[in-house]
Amino acid sequence: MTKNYVDWFNNRRISQKTKGMTPCEYREHALAV
Repeated sequence: MTKNYVDWFNNRRISQKTKGMTPCEYREHALAV
């Protein structure tokens, strides 16, 4: 269960602060700028 939560938190969680992007999408977006 903990592995699933960590995977969700790091990869699939959608945040309002990042305009609906997942953490992976946000990292790619930040590095592309």
